Amino acid sequence: MRKRPATAAGALPALASAVLAAPSTAQAERQAAPGFHVADGRLLDANGRDFVLRGVNHAHAWYPTRTAQALKDIKALGANSVRVVLAPGDRWAKNGTADVAAVVSQCKQNRLVCVLEAHDTTGYGEQEGAVPLSRAVDYWISVKDAVRGQEKYVILNIGNEPYGNGDSGLTPWTADTRKAIDRMRAAGFDHTLMVDAPNWGQDWSFTMRDHAAEVFAADPAKNTVFSVHMYGVFNTADKVRDYLNRFTSQRLPVVVGEFGDMHSDGDPDENAVMSTAQRLGVGYLGWSWSGNGGGVEYLDTATGFDATRLTTWGQRIFSGANGIQQTAEEAGVFAGSGPATGSCAVGYRISDWGDWFNADVTIRNTGTTAVKGWQLAFAFPGGQKLNRAWNAKAVQQGSEIRAANESWTETIPVGGTVSFGFNGSSTGANGVPAAFALNGSTCAKS
Repeated sequence: MRKRPATAAGALPALASAVLAAPSTAQAERQAAPGFHVADGRLLDANGRDFVLRGVNHAHAWYPTRTAQALKDIKALGANSVRVVLAPGDRWAKNGTADVAAVVSQCKQNRLVCVLEAHDTTGYGEQEGAVPLSRAVDYWISVKDAVRGQEKYVILNIGNEPYGNGDSGLTPWTADTRKAIDRMRAAGFDHTLMVDAPNWGQDWSFTMRDHAAEVFAADPAKNTVFSVHMYGVFNTADKVRDYLNRFTSQRLPVVVGEFGDMHSDGDPDENAVMSTAQRLGVGYLGWSWSGNGGGVEYLDTATGFDATRLTTWGQRIFSGANGIQQTAEEAGVFAGSGPATGSCAVGYRISDWGDWFNADVTIRNTGTTAVKGWQLAFAFPGGQKLNRAWNAKAVQQGSEIRAANESWTETIPVGGTVSFGFNGSSTGANGVPAAFALNGSTCAKS
């Protein structure tokens, strides 16, 4: 299976799994962990708090000039994480150290956990030009300075879909994955590592499922997460539930690193993926923000990188049942970069002309720490519709509005304010929203 950007071939998935036992981690080890870490089959952030990935993929390697805005928009739609496509330089132009460092910085500015993945391994053994996991490790070593010290904010997905469907890829998956993890640890990477399954990520051979416990136990840091990609192989709720339950019942950490609502290899059950993930506390990352080509444009969640034009798939994953807006919780490591409850106040002034209106919004920082990077969430009280915003990027899903800073309104100093405005249309009484939340914290109304 293949998914490709408009100008370069990518790859699509195939996987399904079950697993054996995973060891527990002592409390002292959890406290000593420098960043994200695994304990008792759960992914914990640096504060020791359970963290469930909720976001989408972004093809930075092919659309680097889109990344800054894409991350802002993805955050504004409620995501807590983003999986970023990087190229080691074997198949596509290399994303070097400075570029990777910039991506990490932009993720942090937008309070998104960065899952960085090396894409040139996609379909190795079956896809022309694909490279082995050993080359992906070479790449991570070459850009180590970009992620050094970022263990609280970055998860490293060693190689995307690192084997196709041929037997030559299934037999060495376990040994090659163990070697890759060993080399990463020997090179000084303390990050949580994520490993993909063979079969273009979908593991229909159950290779990853049946050997995940062995791979996890072989990681000296016991800090590896397994990633399955769910497309046409996972076309029923039973298949989805069985695969994910095999991991969680054995305390093995698993995420759905990619999935969509349709695909040429079959019709994935996205509803089962999302509902099962919520029930089990399993992370998911939809493919993908925008820019798909080669016949799989339907995998875009936003049309033309425009957050105001979400596709049916985008509306489903962001605002549907068990979706990102309903289930995402921000990583605890960002708690200090936003205001505490009661440390912000919002003024909302309306100029109403019947069937259309302007609103002027002022956010005041009443706390003791400057806010750098913000998102304001509120809900229209009636049938209002957002048209255009200024001094902020704003999107509407149902009645809910999420407004995020522009570069020139990014910082709210202690005691200071930022303002933005928007116009819209209404079909009835036009009132002030009942509540406002800044970076997830409730604000007073002024």
